[in-house]
Amino acid sequence: MMLQAGIVGMPNVGKSTLFNALTKTRKAEAANYPFCTIDPNIGMVSVPDPRLAVLAEMNNTANIIPTAIEMVDIAGLVEGASTGAGLGNKFLANIREVDAIIQVVRCFENEDIIHELGSVDPVRDIEIINSELILADIATLEKRKQSREKQAKKGDKEAQKEVDLMIRLAPHLDEGKPASTLEVSEDEALTLREFFLLSAKKMLFACNIDENELGETIANPSSHALVTKVANYAKELMGADIVIISARMEEELMDLSDEDSKEYLEAMGVEDSGVSSLIQGAYKLLGLCSYLTSGEKETRAWPIPVGATAPQAAGVIHTDFERGFIAAEVVSYDDLTTLGSKVAAKEKGKLRIEGKEYIMKDGDVVEFRFNV
Repeated sequence: MMLQAGIVGMPNVGKSTLFNALTKTRKAEAANYPFCTIDPNIGMVSVPDPRLAVLAEMNNTANIIPTAIEMVDIAGLVEGASTGAGLGNKFLANIREVDAIIQVVRCFENEDIIHELGSVDPVRDIEIINSELILADIATLEKRKQSREKQAKKGDKEAQKEVDLMIRLAPHLDEGKPASTLEVSEDEALTLREFFLLSAKKMLFACNIDENELGETIANPSSHALVTKVANYAKELMGADIVIISARMEEELMDLSDEDSKEYLEAMGVEDSGVSSLIQGAYKLLGLCSYLTSGEKETRAWPIPVGATAPQAAGVIHTDFERGFIAAEVVSYDDLTTLGSKVAAKEKGKLRIEGKEYIMKDGDVVEFRFNV
């Protein structure tokens, strides 16, 4: 099953506009009132990878296939969602199903677009959403703790491990800190995953700014007061990253040709609206990296979890490749493009034959040897 990143945020922060931009569709209705999105919209998003075009040119490839992830546009959240306010229950159920969260925060002033709370304050909005996720987690944890304590008293060691972790986690959540910021061992991390907590999901913050401010802000993020507030909050309290985007600009680009889009972006003083950086950030957030294959028929990026072995990577192409894996012929993208060909890479000792224990790296250009 393809991994999903959920787009969340307060009403009218630009979530659905961003979703439309990311998926190059108009599936998500974008309107100036709360709860415009009720049922989640799901769209496939290609992950930008400029390395593919370079490899395709080297190998005279006709077909380029980037990797992809799924984006889910989830209903806007209001204070009290954890107790069912607004579309709270639906929001929390939808967010529980995604693998990571992109939280869109409004960092632009516009009197024509109402804000649920009457003013623009991105850190306040983040704290409201985080609080609702944490409150929902506290309720989840209390229910689980009751049942696991009974099992622990009967001598169930796994249940006792869970109870011990819950005892540490409960005060952390009570202090308003998300589960993702609790320091845990590798073993505890596996146990924590079994709790399916909302605030344990990895998060990326998308600062949605006015299109006229994009060029200056990307060049110097500290020049934008609201972006600076979000960046400091995300880093210091959540260990999270931000990306700077203009959803409105990207939506306007949807109806333009590639040539007109390039001219428009140049006129605005930017190379990209920020959406490419956001997709790449989401891909990383999902714990994915890409290895590359390139030949006459196609040049392609293949998604694998960070830390995947060569046989596991081969299995992404076909299960037979993993089952019959013999070896992987590997050269890094940087070495290959610097030297100009596999033949040159082999002569310089940069083309390697790797076995079953090899841990794949992002940008490995691979040809698998297998026997089925």
